[in-house]
Amino acid sequence: MKLVIASDIHGSAYYCKKLLERFEEEKADKLVLLGDLLYHGPRNPLPEGHDPKEVALLLNSRRDRILAVRGNCDAEIDQMVLSFPCLADYAIVYDQGKTLFLTHGHLPLPPMQDNSVLINGHFHVPVSERRDNYRYLNCGSIALPKENSPHSYLVYEDGALTWKDADGTVFMRDML
Repeated sequence: MKLVIASDIHGSAYYCKKLLERFEEEKADKLVLLGDLLYHGPRNPLPEGHDPKEVALLLNSRRDRILAVRGNCDAEIDQMVLSFPCLADYAIVYDQGKTLFLTHGHLPLPPMQDNSVLINGHFHVPVSERRDNYRYLNCGSIALPKENSPHSYLVYEDGALTWKDADGTVFMRDML
């Protein structure tokens, strides 16, 4: 299974288009979106190409290939313009004996199972580290990166992890 995992589009049609181009190039099975899809939030600047209506249209065109969870900037009104579910607090994917717990990152976590993998966004900074009994990954932000990190997304394939910038250039690799 191959997943492209991204978070924090924040209504940027410019970066949403780049993400969708990379998704098609990657030939991934699913595009996993970890929240904050349409709204930029009161603490963030407007991202480049801010156009939430266009983002909704772009994402709806891939609705059958998207798995999405709710971010802290997502609301019920967003579901009215998106034609795929986007209000679940988390999703769970099982692959090769691993449990991938997918969430935005703004809510308290349940106890993590041994050797599970937590993947989130929310903090806008790419991370890969071992925590207690699980692995923690952050895909960064495609539209509003922080701490001088690149505009980024994560590719998960058969336990291999590859962080790429918005142009598809690899900047970090790891294995589960």
